[in-house]
Amino acid sequence: MDTQQVSAPPRTPSSGVVHINIRLTDGYSIISNRLSQHRDMSLLAIGLGTHIQSLPAGRRIGVKALAAVFPESEARIAAALRELEHHGFLRRIRERVQGGRVATRTESYNHPEAAARRAIPQLVRVPEPEPEPESEPVPVRVPAPAPVPVPEPEPVVVREPAPAPPAPDPAPRLVPSPAAPKPPPPPLPFPRRPSAPLFDEAARLLAGLQVSAPRFALSEVDVERLTPGVAAWLERGVRPDAVRVALTDDPPVPLRHPAKLVRHRLIALLPPPVPVAAPAVPLQNCDDCDRAFRSPVPGCCGECRDVRAYADDEPCLLGA
Repeated sequence: MDTQQVSAPPRTPSSGVVHINIRLTDGYSIISNRLSQHRDMSLLAIGLGTHIQSLPAGRRIGVKALAAVFPESEARIAAALRELEHHGFLRRIRERVQGGRVATRTESYNHPEAAARRAIPQLVRVPEPEPEPESEPVPVRVPAPAPVPVPEPEPVVVREPAPAPPAPDPAPRLVPSPAAPKPPPPPLPFPRRPSAPLFDEAARLLAGLQVSAPRFALSEVDVERLTPGVAAWLERGVRPDAVRVALTDDPPVPLRHPAKLVRHRLIALLPPPVPVAAPAVPLQNCDDCDRAFRSPVPGCCGECRDVRAYADDEPCLLGA
């Protein structure tokens, strides 16, 4: 008797997904793994792309038409359509139809890379002409070369190098004479927005320098002349104590002209102005969903702008 052959049962994986597949004869679509296993798209975009590829040609796939079928909002559907368009699975083409109207035709691709390569014109290779058959060589008699006379060597002339030009005289240093007029001193700083309280505080600060630094005893004329410079410092946000230290710290010994030293330090150590803070972008209410968003002008938020871009106001048909 023949030995009965027993077939081993198929091995089932111990973990992970187990496929229970039944052969389909109708009601199915072939979806590429380039879409179903795409790593850079969201699950919503992959599912929506799978649904679009299963639709017959000519079916509407606008935002409002899809939102009427699925529970997702119009904003999420618009974002998923934008993902599919970004990765090449959808392409929107605006074309003019009968009656002078402009319609939007949407093309769905199951293999974007192959479609892009097909759109590039291929170069036609032109065959190279075959070489002609070579004929037998014909012997040619070459005459013997005539003797060439050897010329006598010419005498070598040694030229002496030309003498180097004399070095130019150094340019004379222009030193102003003691009687030359001196340039005017730089102007004293002045506040951009002068005010009486600002000038009063600056005058009190100058008059009180001799309290902490006795060698900085200024006259009334000096205080009036130097007040705008101190006011410019205070306007730029410098505290009075810091101004007092900057004007009186480490003076020269002996100090003969305290007013001139104060004026020089007010000009040379002037701090930069306080930077102006950037204006805050105001809040606006969206005209469609009434949600708040930041924008310098009123209008729609980003999600509602996407919804309007994929709106069904114009015919939007699926092209095979």
